[in-house]
Amino acid sequence: MTGTHEEAEDTTDPAVLDLWRHGLGTLPDSLWERTELRVLIAADNGLTRVPPALGRLTRLRTLDLGHNLLTEVPEELTRLPLTDCLYLHANRLVSLPASLGRLTALRYLNVGENRLDHLPDGPDGIGGMVSLVELRAGHNRLTALPDALGDLRSLRELWLRGNALTALPAGVSALTELRHAELRENALEEVPAPLEALPFLRHLDLRANRLRTLPRWLAALPSLEKLDLRWNPLAADPVTRSTLRALRANGCFVLTP
Repeated sequence: MTGTHEEAEDTTDPAVLDLWRHGLGTLPDSLWERTELRVLIAADNGLTRVPPALGRLTRLRTLDLGHNLLTEVPEELTRLPLTDCLYLHANRLVSLPASLGRLTALRYLNVGENRLDHLPDGPDGIGGMVSLVELRAGHNRLTALPDALGDLRSLRELWLRGNALTALPAGVSALTELRHAELRENALEEVPAPLEALPFLRHLDLRANRLRTLPRWLAALPSLEKLDLRWNPLAADPVTRSTLRALRANGCFVLTP
């Protein structure tokens, strides 16, 4: 999913408002009277601020504020009944609302390409988002992930490319529905151990980390179909060679340096 404006073009549905690339600079006050809205797309408008009045849109299911100049979003955003999509990609956010966990029904969250050095922890933070199916937080400044990430038991896709992660929290082992993990361009020196517990993991992208060896358990992942290890300083030690042979024998497509 790369955005939402394409889904709303040429619609006459009064519950959908597409303001994508309208050169607004600021959102008009009249917008907050549109309480019938289910979808609001205000991407690529040079917005530097979204007022607390956003909270008046009490029927909103999808919100796209991507590709603006936002450094923060109001706490009132977390009181919206968002279910389908919250798209904050490519802004200048340095933090997310501490009460993000109120969005218990949200399925898709994209906060990639911002300036985040952390995600809000605990049940009031990321841990409360129990319906998330896809989380994208790539190209930020994350050095660690919150323990509460493990509470997202519905999560199927996790995109974390281009951060500074050295490990994954132990709670990731509880993400038993996870299918896709993109950990490319981080600072991992070993394959994160919590991944061993994921029975449905199919695609694992570990490109451009600092991996020198591979654990034996990697070849025992029952559903792994593709493993990308390019641009890592892998050594030719016996365990790594044996693991690679076993992965390929199991039918996994492996890309190596």
